[in-house]
Amino acid sequence: MARMHARRKGKSGSNKPSTKEVPKWVKIKPKKVEELIINYKKKGLSTSQIGIKLRDSHGVPNTKTITGKKINKILTEKELSPKFPEDLMNLMKKAVKLHKHLKENTHDIHNKRSIQLIESKIHRLVKYYRKTNKLPEKWTYSYERAKLLVE
Repeated sequence: MARMHARRKGKSGSNKPSTKEVPKWVKIKPKKVEELIINYKKKGLSTSQIGIKLRDSHGVPNTKTITGKKINKILTEKELSPKFPEDLMNLMKKAVKLHKHLKENTHDIHNKRSIQLIESKIHRLVKYYRKTNKLPEKWTYSYERAKLLVE
């Protein structure tokens, strides 16, 4: 599979475990995992940070195999899920940072191209999230709106 905005091939990210059952060495109970997820969210961690924290500190290889639900599902049941998806917010933060950089450095042509690529990714994600009803149907991306959301 080729990269989206580069001229080279490459492998995608990590692979999920092939088995769907809980490993024998995992001793943590599903209720404890859900409590940890809720506590970490209340501390202000994002869903990906929660997953990393569970993996590194508590030895949880995959929350879905243990609890039967993903982290986002657990957070939506407890009404703690974020208003906007995490990947969209990360891209908007990056775009806002780059816009600030380009205001100070007007001749930086390489980053002018990278802001175009980032914003095209944002538009594609917004289109997808509108189709899946995770964003309102009339919601559109603009730099001013992203700046207000991020800051």
